[in-house]
Amino acid sequence: MNLIAKIKDLLLIVLIYFGFSQMNFAQNTDETCFKTGADRPELYLPLLKNKSVAVVTNQTGLMKDRTFLVDFLVKNNIKIKSIFAPEHGFRGDADAGEHVKNGVDTKTGIPIISLYGDNKKPKPDQLKGIDIVLFDIQDVGVRFYTYISTLTYVMEAGAENGVEVMVLDRPNPHDGYIDGPVLKDQWKSFVGMHNIPVVYGLTIGEYGNMVNGERWLKNGVQAKYTLIPMLGYHKQKRYGVLDKPSPNLPNEKSINLYPSLCFFEGTQVSVGRGTDFPFQIFGSPWTKNLPYKFTPKPNFGAKDPFLNGKLCYGENLSGYPEDLRELNIDWLLKAYSNYKNPTQDFFLKNLFFDKLAGTDELRKQIIAGKSAQEIKESWKKGLENFQKIRTKYVLYED
Repeated sequence: MNLIAKIKDLLLIVLIYFGFSQMNFAQNTDETCFKTGADRPELYLPLLKNKSVAVVTNQTGLMKDRTFLVDFLVKNNIKIKSIFAPEHGFRGDADAGEHVKNGVDTKTGIPIISLYGDNKKPKPDQLKGIDIVLFDIQDVGVRFYTYISTLTYVMEAGAENGVEVMVLDRPNPHDGYIDGPVLKDQWKSFVGMHNIPVVYGLTIGEYGNMVNGERWLKNGVQAKYTLIPMLGYHKQKRYGVLDKPSPNLPNEKSINLYPSLCFFEGTQVSVGRGTDFPFQIFGSPWTKNLPYKFTPKPNFGAKDPFLNGKLCYGENLSGYPEDLRELNIDWLLKAYSNYKNPTQDFFLKNLFFDKLAGTDELRKQIIAGKSAQEIKESWKKGLENFQKIRTKYVLYED
């Protein structure tokens, strides 16, 4: 990288640090020059030197040569006091929603603290003596995928305890577009903490910058926040992930379909957990008019999958060719119209569907027989308002 490029990136970090997030820096989009934040140690190692560090990461915290970030930091004499693990655990092998235990990394001997279950936010004693929390996780750019919620809690704890948060940025597989209903306050939860649409079109580093800049942390506090940007990243391109972000997103196909199919998690319809095609198929025992058949069974990614052992009828989307740049709710409407079960409603009684949607309006629109076009039309105003916020925090070519 030439001297001008180095100066530009250092300037970007300084501007982010001081809150000038609206600056949009053009970057080299030649994929041969693309680097994640983790692959730019010349930017972050000097900032970590002689500091006491905690790392928030999982199995996706890899460098281009597949070196694990934690191992790289230890090799470079960075003092890591602890590792914080998000949903699915440090090695990414826990089921969705499964309680993740604390432990010790057997390779490095570093203590592992779970940030899932009862301890979603680092406690003051867990940050005692820490100078910087380094965050490096591959996200998928969808509101109900909980890594952005973990980042939010880490930033909040950092702000409250005077600890800096540094994010190594990574690509968003659903970048460059926004779609879906914007979350309303009454439906806030760990699967939706902020008033944003389902797909929000920001990298995880940009997202953290937005949370900080808009003062969305508790009591309006702001974290000391440093973003290590990617090199040569373009929001309209798609970059392969180095490892599966979670057990049931095993490949690009499942990641591509995830924003559209995850709504089924709030219904009596399986999304393929307990099969070879999680988030690539959908079906239930009560949609018998649909052509594809499968039976969920326990496996590595789902120890007790929904509809375990029951024959399901649905659709197989594993060969779906389109790179989705919008939510496809036709599958949801098709499943609803084909659902025939006199004893159980299509939507789960706990209304988890509404938490995923961020509103009860989508469920009511489906019940009322609204078309996909009518439903999407109702999202427009909310998306237009969010776009005004999003634009302030876009750092890469869009």
